Amino acid sequence: MALTGTYLRTLDEKKRVAVPKRLRDDFGHTDLNSLMIAPGTAKSLVVYSPQGFEAFAAKLAAGGSHQNYLRLFYSSAERVDLDGQGRMRIPDRLAEYAGLKREAYLLGVQDHAELWDKEAWDLFVTTHTPAFDELAVKAMGG
Repeated sequence: MALTGTYLRTLDEKKRVAVPKRLRDDFGHTDLNSLMIAPGTAKSLVVYSPQGFEAFAAKLAAGGSHQNYLRLFYSSAERVDLDGQGRMRIPDRLAEYAGLKREAYLLGVQDHAELWDKEAWDLFVTTHTPAFDELAVKAMGG
């Protein structure tokens, strides 16, 4: 199932963020007890199930990705465990990369989730929403 939705989350003092049950369920794995988190674009973080991360890695390998990107991406990627309350702890270096403060958005984005600092996501939405129709045409191959 495609991951969807926008969830406003609060990071606690240990940089833990609760992953909503609906989003955890939509990853499609009944035994989901960890997630893979890595740097994304526009200072966001990408979050994959372990199986989704392997599928993404296969796409990167098939696409002949640039070696420097692979070094930066894989060296920063990390498996994080989900605790009994469905929270994941964001590693310090990734939280710093994304500029995460107290409030963040967790977004469902088809085959993965993204974690954005609230202010950065609000700016992204304000900047890109006026071009939504143009972006939709491009996304649909038109």
